[in-house]
Amino acid sequence: MIETIDLTKKYGDFSALESLDLRLAQGDLFGFIGPNGAGKTTTIRILSTLLAPTWGEAYVCGHSIYTHPREIRRAIGYMPDIFGVYDDMRVIEYLEFFAAAYRIAGPARRQVAERSLELVDLVAKRDELVTSLSRGMTQRLGLARVLLHDPQVLLLDEPASGLDPRARIEMRNLLKRLQGMGKTILVSSHILPELADICNRVGIIEYGRLLACGNVQDLLAQVRGRPTLRIQVAGSPAAAARSLERCPEVAAVTVRDGELVVAIADGVVDRSPIAARLVADGHGLVSLREQEVNLETAFLELTRGSLARPADG
Repeated sequence: MIETIDLTKKYGDFSALESLDLRLAQGDLFGFIGPNGAGKTTTIRILSTLLAPTWGEAYVCGHSIYTHPREIRRAIGYMPDIFGVYDDMRVIEYLEFFAAAYRIAGPARRQVAERSLELVDLVAKRDELVTSLSRGMTQRLGLARVLLHDPQVLLLDEPASGLDPRARIEMRNLLKRLQGMGKTILVSSHILPELADICNRVGIIEYGRLLACGNVQDLLAQVRGRPTLRIQVAGSPAAAARSLERCPEVAAVTVRDGELVVAIADGVVDRSPIAARLVADGHGLVSLREQEVNLETAFLELTRGSLARPADG
């Protein structure tokens, strides 16, 4: 549904996007992750035909951004990170106005507006002024607007930015529903944990370059490395560490913030001898858990020292 080939955008000597290669299949919910200024918005604007690349190619629903921009605009729903609303319009009027812009005429216009309101759970606000909506409701209204013409592809730039925790949960649930309807969704965010639970694939971008791309579990496996345990003991952590240094199941052990950080030796599946050694040596075992690697950890690991923005950037 979406493919980019060597997609690049330069402003003089500054590269906002550098040789981006992406491929999204139908039904993908793709998380585009990176800090502010990483190139996420530039990519989305190019895909929505609002910005021309310096070179490279991009296809949306099989259409080239160069030769078939009109077809692409009909096939996508683009929601920018910041969008304006008309202060003197009611919610239903706002949607009907944009439905008319999509050339949806007659009774069908009201029907699609009502259907979009129902989809984003704003039916109760249909007759309220747009300016009376909270930030979260305004974001949902913006999503309702881009759904009016039933697009195949959704390009959502930071849709959860500025939302409170409840509104972010509602937005995530809504994105899951849209994926269940067969939509292909590219959603950008600099808030990493928000995307880990909902996206089947993610891409990590920094300084205009795609550092990693794949499903979440593959990316986590890429940075997980050797399994590690975090252990708390009742007595001296340093003494407990000396006990574990003699344990063949342990590759290395250090003390960090009062905890034992224990790297498991290669091929070891059964970790019970580690706990048994501590108990046998008289160390009270308070807790033992495997150190988790989440999407935020993966991002920090993948971007650590990998790139440096030029001094004039």
